[in-house]
Amino acid sequence: MHVPAETRRRPPALPVASLHPRPSGSTVPRTTALPGEDAARLAGYEDALHAAGLDSRPVAVLDAAALEANVADLGTRAAGVPLRLASKSVRVRGVLDRVLATEFFEGLLAFTLPEALWLASHGNGNLVIGYPTADAAGLRELAASDPARAAITLMVDSTEQLDFIDTAAPGHPELRVALELDASYRPTRSLQIGAARSPVHRPDQLAALATAVVRRPGFKVVGLMAYEGQVAGVGNAGSGPRAAAVRAMQAASSKELAQRRAEAVAAVRLVAELEFVNGGGTGSIESTAAEPAITEVAAGSGVFGPGLFDHYTHFSPHHALHFGLDVVRRPSPETATVLGGGWVASGPPAADRLPTIAWPRGLKYRPTEAAGEVQTPLVGDAARRLHPGDVVWFRHAKAGELCERVNELAVIRDGSVEDVLPTYRGEGKAFL
Repeated sequence: MHVPAETRRRPPALPVASLHPRPSGSTVPRTTALPGEDAARLAGYEDALHAAGLDSRPVAVLDAAALEANVADLGTRAAGVPLRLASKSVRVRGVLDRVLATEFFEGLLAFTLPEALWLASHGNGNLVIGYPTADAAGLRELAASDPARAAITLMVDSTEQLDFIDTAAPGHPELRVALELDASYRPTRSLQIGAARSPVHRPDQLAALATAVVRRPGFKVVGLMAYEGQVAGVGNAGSGPRAAAVRAMQAASSKELAQRRAEAVAAVRLVAELEFVNGGGTGSIESTAAEPAITEVAAGSGVFGPGLFDHYTHFSPHHALHFGLDVVRRPSPETATVLGGGWVASGPPAADRLPTIAWPRGLKYRPTEAAGEVQTPLVGDAARRLHPGDVVWFRHAKAGELCERVNELAVIRDGSVEDVLPTYRGEGKAFL
């Protein structure tokens, strides 16, 4: 039975806490909602949504004050080094525009060529695609458009990719390209820590690739990129041996990469004039920005503050993006079931890829079901107080992936919906 919005039960409101950014370096455990921060805001979201006529669930809510606090904190951590916004971690043009309008961000790190072409068609410039492409149709479109070629930089890490581009768009005009250096940490010959990205690991290999690109007509080397995922994307908070090992690995990796990246940049500058040297991510802003060879740092996840970014020692983002699901049944007195829930993040399968249950506190997944395709049973003390029509709030483990599941974000400020922004999906786009 449908429960009218007026009869939806709401958890009791708590005093509203300040949303001013916490100092970088503070550590706040984020296993569930924070009393006085998430709890107070989430308890009031339903009133704001109802007042705006947004009573359907699932619903995704972006807290404007939390977003702005996160952006300011990212800028503080970068200490004057420009940030390039990773669009995959946002996937909402309206949010991209808001963030790019601040003093801290310059340009976008796109994730596919079709996405970059689409963004360029809407007036975005300074677009670097963070991954190689094998989209022949997209390459032909790029080659045929003077404005797109001026705005978009392709990523390459091998001459094979150049061959593909030449075959897809024979005789193409000059295309802007950046070279990717593998930034993984290799303390021994047999051990690689970090993402398996570029085959180019050594400075001499990158210099050889740069020379090969420079010698080929139709290409211009304009930048370098190296993403240290083992530092930027691995939480390091905690007092146990694993956390200590992660912190030690990250310190050693950052030291090794700073030297190797500087040598690689110097080697490439002998054969090409570089407009930018990009590195890092939300979790490594401080260490990456401190490298003299770096001209910009990539960041995206820290804008929304998703679940996987709850566990860092040196920063603690506000929880800016939530989604709400309806309670629809009670299979037992101690169980409340919501419709939906199985929006699991990409990456190695593990509990940390499940959505974080943000509100009410005191809920957890059933171990035998976890987050379900169509329904998710929740247990715990709070489940006894939930009834059909109540809303449970979650946070996705990753920043941008939630926006592949919803058509729009309701932007809330001071208890009211100030805007409704379409996601990429809401604009009819599904790039990945």
